[in-house]
Amino acid sequence: MRVLVTGAAGFLGSNLCERLLKQGHTVVALDNLQTGAKENFSDFATDASFSFVEHDVTKPFPDLGAKFDRIYNLACAASPPRYQADPVHTTLTSVLGVLHGLDLARAHNARFFQASTSEVYGDPDVHPQPESYRGNVNPIGPRACYDEGKRAAESLIFDHQRMHKTEVRVARIFNTYGPRMDPKDGRVVSNFIMQALEGKALTVYGTGQQTRSFCYVDDLLDGFIGLMEHPTESGPVNIGNPVEFTMLELAEEVTKLIGGKANVVHEALPVDDPRQRRPDISKAKAAFGFDPKYPLVDGLRRTIEYFRTRR
Repeated sequence: MRVLVTGAAGFLGSNLCERLLKQGHTVVALDNLQTGAKENFSDFATDASFSFVEHDVTKPFPDLGAKFDRIYNLACAASPPRYQADPVHTTLTSVLGVLHGLDLARAHNARFFQASTSEVYGDPDVHPQPESYRGNVNPIGPRACYDEGKRAAESLIFDHQRMHKTEVRVARIFNTYGPRMDPKDGRVVSNFIMQALEGKALTVYGTGQQTRSFCYVDDLLDGFIGLMEHPTESGPVNIGNPVEFTMLELAEEVTKLIGGKANVVHEALPVDDPRQRRPDISKAKAAFGFDPKYPLVDGLRRTIEYFRTRR
């Protein structure tokens, strides 16, 4: 198939491009390089089936040639420091970027995939979070540009489906990690690994008892492709690993793998930071057999090795 991946130069986008190329598809990668980097393509940049277009999805797409069969939309800064740096652009990326992708999918009769997020659940009152839960989100807080941007994107996607019969797939991603993460992206796994490698204290916000569920990138991509290629399931579908860890437990695992004793420093909890996060993945399991295989310790080993190489 001919596949368009937006947000392709980022952590998830570049891993997805590589997976699709290995499956024999032709891949057009599109990114404005706001948070992505061309070096993420280095392992496959010379593949004859791969091409890159620098473009911002908030603007109408340029002529990208022949028709696409699949469009994966991963365009949007995903870590709080990055998406809060230009919150207006973050909102427009989620809304205009999705609209432009949907219109292209309609014109090409292509299937459109949206990388949504568990942030649509906000600071949840229901645990674990099923897709039926409507969330507890602050619409005017510092995280709203991302949280509400992604919620608006989902609304737009399903309205487009109802109005134009567009084939859509929506995945709600729970915390993911792995090779090609940006060491400076400000997310907890990359922060802890880099701080531990540099012999620094690990920064824990609040008490460290807040929880997250961490999904290794290879497992996440299995979920992406499983949903995209399902003949009827539109979603939203949770994609993540349901095993839950506190931030202090994560700090201990990272320190243990790198060596030494966990030394943490506590700072104030950011505004609207969720207290707990764990996906109910029963829908994904039933629909396409999604079952994450990588335990945290194995995924962390691979990620730490990548960061050692980067340093």
